[in-house]
Amino acid sequence: MKEFVDVRDYIVSAAVVGDWDGEEELVAERFNDILHTLYDMAEEDIETEVLERLLTMVWHHWIGQTELPELEIDEILDWCQHVLQNREQYLEDY
Repeated sequence: MKEFVDVRDYIVSAAVVGDWDGEEELVAERFNDILHTLYDMAEEDIETEVLERLLTMVWHHWIGQTELPELEIDEILDWCQHVLQNREQYLEDY
């Protein structure tokens, strides 16, 4: 159940995202936008373990992607929707 997962447990700060040539704050903000959007879009009755794994997967999927600082909200919404509709594909490795 979604209510048993606290998205704040997954939030990152600029200090942990690594070197992004001065864009660490923006990268942390975009990363956290993805987390919040995925959480908000997840159905209320999603299995707790599934949601936890999806939120963990966000780090592994996005942290090295050079386009992360330039992501727009519509791209984040599209990606999160795709993840939730195809969660088995994304959870294979996480």
